[in-house]
Amino acid sequence: MSFINNWLRSDIKAINAYHVPAADNMIKLDAMESPFALPDELIGQYLAYLADAQLNRYPNPGADELNQTLRELMDIPDEFGVLLGNGSDELIQLLALACETNDTILSVEPSFVMYDMIAKFTRLNYQGVALTKDYQLDLNKMLEAVNTHKPKLIFIAYPNNPTGNTFDRKAIEKIIQSTNAMVILDEAYYAYAADSFLMDIAKYPNLVVLRTVSKIGFAGLRLGLLIGSKDTVAELDKLRLPYNINTLTQVSANFLLKEKSEINNNAAIILEQRQILSKALTQIKELSVYPSQANFILFKAPKAQALFDYLKDNGVLIKNLSSAPKLMDCLRVTVGDNAQNQQFIQIVKKFYD
Repeated sequence: MSFINNWLRSDIKAINAYHVPAADNMIKLDAMESPFALPDELIGQYLAYLADAQLNRYPNPGADELNQTLRELMDIPDEFGVLLGNGSDELIQLLALACETNDTILSVEPSFVMYDMIAKFTRLNYQGVALTKDYQLDLNKMLEAVNTHKPKLIFIAYPNNPTGNTFDRKAIEKIIQSTNAMVILDEAYYAYAADSFLMDIAKYPNLVVLRTVSKIGFAGLRLGLLIGSKDTVAELDKLRLPYNINTLTQVSANFLLKEKSEINNNAAIILEQRQILSKALTQIKELSVYPSQANFILFKAPKAQALFDYLKDNGVLIKNLSSAPKLMDCLRVTVGDNAQNQQFIQIVKKFYD
């Protein structure tokens, strides 16, 4: 047996690495990225802005200017604290590190896989509570699980990934009120949703909100944020690794995220295209299409694996969820620009002809 197999924790050996499929020369509609590149008229200004970055020095330790930029972009009140992470994944891990060994993370299923994976990394227990058949929150089961497992953290993706829907607000409020756990509303897709729990932070001391810039056009920056009371953020900041937001991310974000009107206009286009794409999918009689408040659409498809392969053979990559628990025959497509969406639809129609 090799050194690494003797040395590595047995539970880590049992985990599969997070898989990112190759997407060279393909229309990439698998990862909820924005289809919009930086406008030509901003490229020169952006490069000039980057030229002043002091790469020989460590980054600003608290990313102070970036913190303010994000507050203005997302209308975050001054009385809330903001903690930045290298993607929201780092912030999920940071929250887990704040727990005692063998504490419990609770979430719904299906949902974002990193809640479960990070629980394993950090020697925490993970408990998933099944959504209903139509992927709604089962409040009675959630409250029962909270009472039984006494979780330290409760993650609720809002809207949920991979199903795309939001859950009943009153049900979530009851969960927050029922527990001493920290409840994390993961609003990665906030820009495409009709509701947010951001302002509820003032009402609930055990509530924090996660957001990211990945879904609004800047996945390459790897920048997430945790919003909570200032006391909560000050304590969690003790777990943040020094200089976790690198200089290029800070400088880039401080330039790009100040283009608020451009970001909002692109989000509006995605909302319009989501409606068009959902309608087109619904008109294909073989498919069952789920409602979405995110920048992707989940749908159930006969011969899902074959359709996925056919799309891939024709240069379009989407997400195949058909073998995942509770997602049998389901595929997920990111909303692209009009040309990408139309090409995707034409290939799906041809497959079922």
